[in-house]
Amino acid sequence: MIRPLVGDDRVWLAGFARERWGSPLVVADGRAHRIDELPGFVAPEAGRVVGLLTYLIEDDRCHVVSLDAVDQGRGIGSALLERLVDAAGEAGCGRVELITTNDNVRALRFYQRRGFRLAALHAGALERSRELKPEIPLVGEHGIPLRDELLLVRDL
Repeated sequence: MIRPLVGDDRVWLAGFARERWGSPLVVADGRAHRIDELPGFVAPEAGRVVGLLTYLIEDDRCHVVSLDAVDQGRGIGSALLERLVDAAGEAGCGRVELITTNDNVRALRFYQRRGFRLAALHAGALERSRELKPEIPLVGEHGIPLRDELLLVRDL
């Protein structure tokens, strides 16, 4: 059962983010966000968190800041994403957008299969992101150098 994040969730959320990503700080599009301060949705199961999505609404756009399905391949990420799409539509958003890095092949496949399209390439963006979050590695998944951000959008 997916539910919105509530105030009490902030206690475990920062620790969850540190365990999963090393920090609750997410940098994208030249901006830093603390996911433990954002609205979002959580998928709890048997007393543990199996999925988390955080977002930010600005004007008529909803930005996915983080999406993490702990147990991949079970539909948790898809369910969280669809719950957000519903909420974004209810909030009057015209589109949902997100940023991923050039090495994240799995995410590119995942989002495109769920109606997102590639909208922009931010060449060299990770160099700027490292100014805000120096621990971002130089090399990412599959040995691919981390250099660029890719913007994906889904119109509502």
